[in-house]
Amino acid sequence: MIVKPFNPTTTPAMLIYSPAYLDYDFGAGHPFSPVRQRMVLSLLSAWGVELRVAEPEPVDDLDLLLVHSEEFVRAVQGASELSWVPGIKRFGLDTPDVPCFPGMDEACRVLVGGAVLGAKFILSGQQSRMLHLGGGLHHALPGRASGFCVYNDLSVAIRHFQEAGMRVAYIDIDVHHGDGVQWTHYDEPDVLTISLHEDGRFLFPGTGGVDERGEGDGIGTCINVPLAPYTGDESYLQAFERVVPPALERFRPDVLVVQAGADAHSFDPLAHLDVSTRLYAELHRRLYQLADAYTGGKILVTLGGGYNPDATSRVWAMLVARHLGVTPLDAIPEPWRKRWTESTGTVLSRTLHDEDEAGDGTLEATEI
Repeated sequence: MIVKPFNPTTTPAMLIYSPAYLDYDFGAGHPFSPVRQRMVLSLLSAWGVELRVAEPEPVDDLDLLLVHSEEFVRAVQGASELSWVPGIKRFGLDTPDVPCFPGMDEACRVLVGGAVLGAKFILSGQQSRMLHLGGGLHHALPGRASGFCVYNDLSVAIRHFQEAGMRVAYIDIDVHHGDGVQWTHYDEPDVLTISLHEDGRFLFPGTGGVDERGEGDGIGTCINVPLAPYTGDESYLQAFERVVPPALERFRPDVLVVQAGADAHSFDPLAHLDVSTRLYAELHRRLYQLADAYTGGKILVTLGGGYNPDATSRVWAMLVARHLGVTPLDAIPEPWRKRWTESTGTVLSRTLHDEDEAGDGTLEATEI
């Protein structure tokens, strides 16, 4: 059940999703599981949320080669067919993080297609804000897969905006540094990358220090905010407010591209930050507010990391609600909770917000 519409728009917001997203599956036991999207969609259905969904097609080589080397694309195709690829590990493939599976290339191309479709909706003027309910593969590099990421959907979408002459501000709230996007655009003056993440001295991929500022014509267009382990809501929000709005004010982007990973949550098993659902609700609010302030509302959002099924499904359900302009009730539907508790083997929360702080989901920004 959905109550209290807010910030209504004349054109209803849309999601981008395909059942083929579930094919991006590294197998049982791998943390990057398509179960996360299934949980979010079924939770929205349990609330009775009506969705407008656009389904993407797989991208072709022309899109992939905007970012990736031809040698790498051919290696992914070969690995996808489980054929022998000489020196496969130099491409970051056939590793514990990125094991090969049949159909991997096609599954990756559909995810990239989601981000590209979102960019095309925005470029055409049909929509100002788009949410890609997948992707966020921010570790993928031009010639190498990394950190559960094969093709970089974010950078391919950014290339489409660049080709249209737009200045792009990329904001990454995943707990891991957005290294693939950063290095891809490191010398480009028309792309600003901002990543808030756990300090690379303590967490994969080990990069994202404050000394990484861009190079050549792109010097100063790379901003990293490494956060100490156990950083909580107030400190995270203060860092966000000190850095992101002033950077956007100086850069003056035409569009925001956001990687909205949910793995900074205190429940997440792969990191060490200590933030709550209340912080995420405020971040989502601020990101859409900043798009309204600086880009005329133009924003493309993707998912990303998030490895605790309870926290991740709730955080992303809140993101979808924010995107659609509705506020869900705090109570989680009991049939949904029982179903997914049994399915995941994880006892799921009874409330949308963390149960020790259930409320209106707001967190007051610190005055800077």
